[in-house]
Amino acid sequence: MGMYIINGGNRLDGELHIEGSKNAVLPILAASIINGRQSVIHNVPYLKDVKTMIDVLETIGCTCSFEGDTVIVNSVGDLDINIPEKPVREMRSSIILMGVMLGRFKKVKISFPGGCEIGLRPIDLHLTGLRLLGAKIVESHGYILCECDKLYGNEIHLDYPSVGATENIMLAAVSAEGVTIIQNAAREPEIVDLQNFLNKMGAKITGAGSSTIKIEGVKKFHDAEHTVIPDRIVAGTYSVAAAITQGRIVIRDIIPEHIKPILLKLEESGCKINRYDSDIVISSSGRHNAIDIIKTMPYPGFPTDMQAQMMALMCTAKGTSIFIETIFENRYKHAEELIKMGADIKIEGRAAIVKGVNNLMGAHVFSKDLRGGAALVLAALAADGTTIVDNVDTHIERGYENMDLKLKSLGADITKEK
Repeated sequence: MGMYIINGGNRLDGELHIEGSKNAVLPILAASIINGRQSVIHNVPYLKDVKTMIDVLETIGCTCSFEGDTVIVNSVGDLDINIPEKPVREMRSSIILMGVMLGRFKKVKISFPGGCEIGLRPIDLHLTGLRLLGAKIVESHGYILCECDKLYGNEIHLDYPSVGATENIMLAAVSAEGVTIIQNAAREPEIVDLQNFLNKMGAKITGAGSSTIKIEGVKKFHDAEHTVIPDRIVAGTYSVAAAITQGRIVIRDIIPEHIKPILLKLEESGCKINRYDSDIVISSSGRHNAIDIIKTMPYPGFPTDMQAQMMALMCTAKGTSIFIETIFENRYKHAEELIKMGADIKIEGRAAIVKGVNNLMGAHVFSKDLRGGAALVLAALAADGTTIVDNVDTHIERGYENMDLKLKSLGADITKEK
């Protein structure tokens, strides 16, 4: 499982390069199946989830190489339409293989997805969208069998701007006959990155980043080369690390616009932030101001993936902050661990009321999901004494590349033990 041992109280200072986005690279790796040729993908983070996706690709018949931060995928020839169960149960994002395989091979069998237990996260929107493209779907004994004679373009209106459903429909629609229009599509930067990669292999997609995406199906694809966008949630997490330790961090190789909602909240709490083309400098001193309300929303609203980290910061702020989680119904598991460290948090349904305390105390806490685990690390950096953050292999390292080494390079007293 692995654990971080953190002696709190050190002020972080230094520079960081931000790795490629986990949430962008996973659908891009899946999309490399579509062309049946070679895809070269740069700026790939070395993460547990990325390795899992590569293992899946290799298991079904692709050949892959991972050198430095570049992955080369060759998906030529027939592939196994049976997606292995174990990675799908462990990593929710593997469900996007459904649209990819259906588009190219017209058939796929896949288990229901798992991942972090932060809510039900049903895939009804995925299945409805694929059915509207012509797929016949049977659900039985925990598996989904999708097949079709041919996919046809259609107009699809999503009841909710789901990132996964938008991606799955895009990945199937690029091979469909005719034009597909997705209304109320997710607008996240990762959707734009997927569009850019697919277009490089010959797809015809416009509108990603807006609520309407148009996909004109094509019959032939070619080799593609692409560089993945930087990870906005990782950038946001290290921004909070600067704030919570009253430090100063230069965060390089990012797209500041992608983390604008996070930076605005940090400025509201009292941080000083200088923005440049691909860098930011964030610094903080003194006790932070409480933020009245932090409400998670689909992009460009405040991201649910940053709710836990901001809660860690607000635990020692002056005053009371209210968090409203609108995306997932079970995303406050980190709160009970923060309470072990002395935080004053009350959960009422989808709301969390956080009253700032003077200081947090070291404790033995457990990471129960990816972003909640990151929040515990942040709290430990500022806490008095020693904190053990457990389950880091299971959760934190799914989304953060060498988190302990990066924090150590900034001056944190952190070690990892198995």
